[in-house]
Amino acid sequence: MGKLIIVKRLFLLSLLGAVFFPLASLAQQVEVKASADTDRIRLGEQVQLRLTASVPQKGVNVVFPQVPDSFGHFEVVRRSALDTSIVSGTQLFGQTIVLTSFDSGRWDIPALKFEVMNGNVADSAFTGPLSIDVNTVTVDTTKAFKPIKAVRTVGWSFWDYWLYFAIGISVALIGVGLFIYFRSKPKKVAVAPPVPVTPPYEIALQQLQQLQEEKVWQQGDIKQYYTRLTDILRGYFEQQFNIPALEQTTEELLQHIKPVTILNQQRDKLRTLLSLADLAKFAKLAPTPEEHANAMVQAREIVEWTKPAAVKDTAAEGTEEARQPAK
Repeated sequence: MGKLIIVKRLFLLSLLGAVFFPLASLAQQVEVKASADTDRIRLGEQVQLRLTASVPQKGVNVVFPQVPDSFGHFEVVRRSALDTSIVSGTQLFGQTIVLTSFDSGRWDIPALKFEVMNGNVADSAFTGPLSIDVNTVTVDTTKAFKPIKAVRTVGWSFWDYWLYFAIGISVALIGVGLFIYFRSKPKKVAVAPPVPVTPPYEIALQQLQQLQEEKVWQQGDIKQYYTRLTDILRGYFEQQFNIPALEQTTEELLQHIKPVTILNQQRDKLRTLLSLADLAKFAKLAPTPEEHANAMVQAREIVEWTKPAAVKDTAAEGTEEARQPAK
């Protein structure tokens, strides 16, 4: 029974040794040090704190201590970047931290902690503390106080104010440029609203209405009546269907309207009207009053038939609504 207890204790000790021995050996492998370039400064002077770490084994990483900007009676002025070097197979890491103090006395820089890591194994190494004497400025009280010096007048120099001159000149040039630009910029002319364009069929119907109201044939001017009547239709054909109707004879016009389906549908009515007009203008035929009135009716029907389909549909709907009895 006693031997069993001894074996268990030896096994436990070996297990603890296997766990803690790598940590102890890891910390011993790294040598860390903190040193100062002086141990005595006056108020406001600076001291350089040098931190170094020596790592003889590859794969071991060292994390330098994070010194705060202010600690104890010291303030950090600046820090250098971490520098590395290799000497005889040993890696050397170093960093310089410049400190200052404005409190007189003997102050200690505490031990600083370095983190040492090798894979998943971590350990810590510490530097030794340092003491710095911060002394006040020695004043010789046996000498008389010197008077305060008068304010010195510094000579004016253009280069002390060149930036202000450059800004002022730039602003002035920009202002002049904007003034010239807006002064020479052409003013926008107000565009008059477009005048509504009267459709050709409306113009033709208005002209036919005017011709009827003037009672030209009633006054005996038969030729003038048919000339104006056919000119109104020909002008309407030119504007509505792009047919050079004013320059063509009756037969030429009838030939040219064939491709225009909606106009060709009135071919017989148009032929009758144009033939009657040619006889009245050139053969001195005297049509009857009924033929005069019927010519005007036919002209209106041709215009109404050939005007755009949308207009005809709208007009038809209006007529249908007017015919329906009020509810």
